[in-house]
Amino acid sequence: MRIRIVRTLAAIGTCLVAGTAQATEIYSPMTPEVQQKTTEGGWTFSFAPYFWAAGLSGDLEQFGLPAVDVNASFRDIFDHLEFGAMAIGEARNGPYSIFADAMYTKISGQSGTPRGIVATDVELTSETFAGLLGAGYSVIDNDTARFDVVAGLRVWSVESELSFHGGILDGRSRSDQATWVDGLAGFRGTYSLTPELYLTGWGLVGAGGADLDWDVAAAIGYRFKNSISAIAGYRALGVDYSNDGFVFDVTQQGPMLGLSVRF
Repeated sequence: MRIRIVRTLAAIGTCLVAGTAQATEIYSPMTPEVQQKTTEGGWTFSFAPYFWAAGLSGDLEQFGLPAVDVNASFRDIFDHLEFGAMAIGEARNGPYSIFADAMYTKISGQSGTPRGIVATDVELTSETFAGLLGAGYSVIDNDTARFDVVAGLRVWSVESELSFHGGILDGRSRSDQATWVDGLAGFRGTYSLTPELYLTGWGLVGAGGADLDWDVAAAIGYRFKNSISAIAGYRALGVDYSNDGFVFDVTQQGPMLGLSVRF
């Protein structure tokens, strides 16, 4: 079998790619600059999907096979994407905030085998979920800047299934999966250069089930008016997890582009 092709498809499935680029509100995630609604109790609530055109590189080991080095571009990943979604929500009251960031993808790919004796082809389906729940406190909050110190937990879940068609293994399948939780801490913030132009970004680092889990980004935004702004930036996320023959040591990085529309 062309094991390397199958393993590459598995690695592609781990890249967290959004499928909501045409949503109403698209923006740089985990920053205080979001669409908000204020309640009488002083709370503000926000929700927004976002788009991240990320590629993936690193090492992946599943199904008891040797680890393979993977370097997949965003185009490689998009060709096999069945479904992807990313969104963030935030609740804020004064300097205190609670936020959640969820990312999910499902990919599939199929590859033939050289002789077709063991199987004529092998199909792989891979699902990846990463959900972050955190809380923050503003140490700086004025008309020009907001700087939050944050901490939270990120849950990872990676599941892959191999299905064999034709040959000796026809109709058989095998799955491999791992779920773990990492604790992270860091910052997020926004700084206005002018009433229209602003900088925004975040940085998080931690560990737990993984030896290392980190997430950084920087972006620039432009407010055309109070209800519409555009943003462009770059995000990089990495995780190094290994347990009982399951290795997930990858870095995902790529540009973020968006248009924010507020009502």
